[in-house]
Amino acid sequence: MNEDGYAGGYAAAETIRRILTSSGDTWAVVGLSGNERRAAYGVARVLQRYGKRIVPVHPKAETVHGEQGYASLADIPFPVHVVDVFVNSDLAGGVADEAVAVGAKAVWFQLGVIDEAAYERTRAAGLDMVMDRCPAIEIPRLG
Repeated sequence: MNEDGYAGGYAAAETIRRILTSSGDTWAVVGLSGNERRAAYGVARVLQRYGKRIVPVHPKAETVHGEQGYASLADIPFPVHVVDVFVNSDLAGGVADEAVAVGAKAVWFQLGVIDEAAYERTRAAGLDMVMDRCPAIEIPRLG
């Protein structure tokens, strides 16, 4: 376990709370498309219900839940606070590096998305990071 409380699938409760309450309300959801059967679709809807602005990031750049999509994080023409990652673990590290490059405040790797080297790089760059958790599960727990 490191100083942030990360121990194979967990993140410190304080980091989760900080990301969900004070990192900012614009969430880029990488991997979000119009496919209603995908987890990203439902999670993005929950984030919207809790007042977050979602920004779909997918090669198709589809509009989802009424929000314009973009093909990459670099294509988004406004600041993004949190990057929520719904891609395979082997691609997630690159997304985390892009999140650092665009000036995001936090990166959130969804359930099953694990890249410990990316976690360490992202934290070393000064961003908050959660790995192998789901904000749609965590946000209702805030009360």
